[in-house]
Amino acid sequence: MNAARDGLRIAMWSGPRNISTAMMRAWENREDTVVIDEPFYAHYLISTGVAHPGRDQVIAAQNNNASEVAAMLTGPIPQGRAVWYQKHMTQHMLSHMPLDWLDHVTHCFLIREPAAVVASFTIQRPEAAAWELGFEQQARLFDHVCDRLGSTPPVIDASDVLENPAGTLRALCASLGVPFSPRMLQWPRGPRASDGVWAPHWYAAVENSTGFASHQARQPRLSAFQRGLVEQCQAYYDRLSPHRLVPD
Repeated sequence: MNAARDGLRIAMWSGPRNISTAMMRAWENREDTVVIDEPFYAHYLISTGVAHPGRDQVIAAQNNNASEVAAMLTGPIPQGRAVWYQKHMTQHMLSHMPLDWLDHVTHCFLIREPAAVVASFTIQRPEAAAWELGFEQQARLFDHVCDRLGSTPPVIDASDVLENPAGTLRALCASLGVPFSPRMLQWPRGPRASDGVWAPHWYAAVENSTGFASHQARQPRLSAFQRGLVEQCQAYYDRLSPHRLVPD
């Protein structure tokens, strides 16, 4: 895999409600990095028909041709930056979509305990199916990347990030061969021009943030339906969790 021809293209793979937007903020606050927010979202909405908030606006705002999006993601890095941080949702990678472009980016995986993801996601999607949470797709992508690399790509857990942001991000940067920047720990409050048009529906908390929220180790109360979703997702989380980076 040749992922660093003229810069570093980081494909960060997570499911929804997984501090993924806060992580994008951290990388965008670096002076050497440009970011892109969920570039396959429109293709996902059209292909699945799922009724997400702001669906029509997302479809109108993005290129929905998956092959063209993939070509863009492996093309020139915008603004002449050294690092291109690409925030991806694993559930957006549907079975018919091309995977050859994955050989030209550097992969990282951001994971989170299913109970926390389910509790948050079902606020907006109370009757969500397990496949919408991206755990199975994340495990499948992880296995694909491991097979192509012959080694394990970096995995970080949201709980480690929240408990020890500096240590976890230092470990991630070291694994990627880039210097850690303290600028990744704090950012200005408010929206960003780089945010997707879906931000008003999903990004209220991160828009009010100036850094990673303090860690709160509490077990969410779940309904029987929500517990069923957790049971369907847990094994996929457990597949990746043993590989997570140990914070400094």
